[in-house]
Parts: sequence; C-alpha cells; structure tokens
Amino acid sequence: MGLTKKIVLAMIAGIAVGLISNLLNTSQLLGPGLTGFINNYLTNGLFDIVGRIFIASLKLMVVPLVLVSLICGACALSEGSRVGVLAGKTLLLYLLTTAAAITLALVLALVIQPGVGMEHLAGDASFEAQPSPPLSEVLVNIFPTNPVDAMAKGNMLQIIVFALLMGYAISRSGKPGQRIAGFFNDLNEVILRMVGVLMVFAPYGVFALLATKIAQLGFDAIPQLAKYFGVVLLALLLHALGVYPLLLKLLSGLSPLKLIKKMRPAMVFAFSTASSAATIPVTLQTVEKRLGVDNKVASFTIPLGATINMDGTAIMQGVATVFISQLYGIDIGLVGYLSVILTATLASIGTAGVPGVGLIMLAMVLQQVGLPLEGIAIVMGVDRLLDMVRTAVNITGDSVVSTIVAKSEGALNEQTFNDDNYNSVVADGRDGTTAS
Repeated sequence: MGLTKKIVLAMIAGIAVGLISNLLNTSQLLGPGLTGFINNYLTNGLFDIVGRIFIASLKLMVVPLVLVSLICGACALSEGSRVGVLAGKTLLLYLLTTAAAITLALVLALVIQPGVGMEHLAGDASFEAQPSPPLSEVLVNIFPTNPVDAMAKGNMLQIIVFALLMGYAISRSGKPGQRIAGFFNDLNEVILRMVGVLMVFAPYGVFALLATKIAQLGFDAIPQLAKYFGVVLLALLLHALGVYPLLLKLLSGLSPLKLIKKMRPAMVFAFSTASSAATIPVTLQTVEKRLGVDNKVASFTIPLGATINMDGTAIMQGVATVFISQLYGIDIGLVGYLSVILTATLASIGTAGVPGVGLIMLAMVLQQVGLPLEGIAIVMGVDRLLDMVRTAVNITGDSVVSTIVAKSEGALNEQTFNDDNYNSVVADGRDGTTAS
C-alpha cells in the first residue's frame, strides 16, 4: 500500500477513534475509572505525545528547508534578474485569490442567511479583541535586524528577505559564490532526504493528532451553529474545487484534476496539523516533485503563501461578518460589504506573521463595519474544527499560485505535472519509486 493511502486511512481511523473517545467521555458509558484511564493514558497520554512529537518534527524542518531552498532558488533567479517580476506576480495572485474567497463567502452567506432565526445566541457572548499592529510596523518588521533571531522564532517573512539577499549576493560573488552555492545545493538535497525519512512516520503522527483533537473537541457545538458551519464549509469546498481549478485552467491551461490529485498528501497533512507553517516541508516537496515546479519558484512562493495567503481565513471572515450582522439585526449595506472585501484582503498581508492572525483580522473587519466584537465569541465554538479544512484550502491555493507563476516563468516541468506515475513526495526516504 502506498504511503498516501496509509495516511488517508490513518486520518479516517484517527477521526473515528477521536469520536468514540469523545462519546465515551461525555456519556460515562464505561464508568469513571475506565473513562479516566482512556483520557489520561491514551487520548491525553500516548496519542497526545505522539502527535506533539510529530508536529515538533515537522516544525524542525521548516526553517532549514525554507532558508536553504530559498537561497538556492534566489541564486538561480538572480542570474536572470527575475526576483522582482516573480514577487509581483505571486503577490498579485495571492491578493486575487483572497479577494475572490471573501467575495464568494459573502455571496453565499447573504443567500443562505445563516444568522436569521439565531438571535438568541447573541445574549451572553463576550470577546476582547487584541489590537492589530500598524501597517508601518509590519512593513519595518519584515526586514530582520538579526537573522539568527528570525530563524529561532520562525519569522517566515524575515527569513524570506534574508535568504533572498543571501542568494542574490552569492550569485554575484564569482568563484567564491559558486563554491557556496554548491554547498547550499548539496545541503538542500540532504534536508529533502531528512523530510523523506520523517514521512515514514507520517501515518502514525496523523492518526495521533486527529484522535487527540477530535476527542477534545467533539462535535457538540455544531448543532447550534450548524447553518453557519455548513455555509463556511460549503464556501471552502467551492473555493478549493471551483475557484482554484478555474484560475489554474484560465491562467495556465493545465489540468486542475491532476493538481488536486497530486496535492492529496499535502492536503491531508494540512488538515491533520491545521498549520500551514508546519505543512511547509510537505507542500514544498509536493509542489516540486509531483507538480514539477522549479525550486527557484517554489522556494519563494510556498513560504510566502504559508505566511500571507489566507483564503480559508478570509472565507470564515466573510461568512462570520454576515452571520454576526444578522444575529444582531444590523444591516451594513453594500458599501459595508465592499469594505469587508477590501479590509480582509489587505489585512491578509498587513497582519502576516502575527500570532492569532485569524481573530485579529476578523476583529479588524468587524470594527471597520461597526459590528459588535462579541459575535466572535459565538463563532469560536466551531472555529477550531473549521480551521483544519481552512488550512487544507490554503495550501491548495499556495500550490495553484506556484504552478501558475512557474508556468508563466518557464519554470514548470509539464512532463512531471502530467505524469500520473511520478514518484510521490511522501516517499520512504529511499531511492526508487513509491506508489501513491
């Protein structure tokens, strides 16, 4: 059985075990003693430990992989002076997909009206918003004063800037630069092999993560917010399976079905971890090895996308804005909804790299149109469940943008993209082919 199938089976098994554990915990069907044993030694014990170790291992690879891969890519890009063009295309496409995402969410929410008849939920909610940083501060903080500190803290934007500068300098340093470039290319191969070795344990990590998460969350909050939950989920699926394929077909002429099929391993990882940053090693490898995107493009577009591409979050904000406005009986009008689109799109860059960015962005949007922030506390009940789907949507967007940009730059191996039997990224750490 291929590793991708193992991961999918592990995901299904993890969800099933998590639901059973949650059901046993809430019903006390097995008695307090046995239920306590399951909670303490399995759900919050073994499963939690394995899941956390797996996430830590993924995060371990993020900074070295992004730094080294981007330095290699910047060296190649600098030779043709394409850095500015590449950055412009990438940024424009990420803004376009985010604007499309929130527009789709607003339209669906206005048609389905998830907040109508739910006014009773508005009673006791309270929420204290964290202040959003000024745009000037965000722009200044993109440039690192200490690259080692940026790597220690995992500040992706600062790492990207440092790696681009380093790669550019290496490409302009003659023979010394060639020797350093050779070292980084060799180091890149070693790090990629480390990722391959780590993937052997992926099914166990995915199972443990989902079993723990579902056992803790359950689906208790969904019945009350079923309509809101359903609209967000529908918008996420339409964006991932409708907007992205359309964009890919129009701008590159490539097959959307092949891209979605080849991105399945990364989507499963993103779903199970609910973290675009933790999924960077898998996304980057998948885009390069399975879609055929050249490293000089992927090494820039994927880390940048993990930081600023927030289509899933934008969809949540669009639906939540309509939901909260209907909940409190406040009509913000056409101008208000246009303001939501603009604010959320720009905020995806303006709050990049800030902890808790999703809630900060939603608070900014609600403040912009005069809606009560207390509404955030209501939708938070199901937000963590939706976060897993949002992350899978986000990394799909990263792959689509990377493929479009690579095709436009002549940096896409179309034979690899169209080859259904191409070696899977989630390989077992050995040479040769692995079925997926």
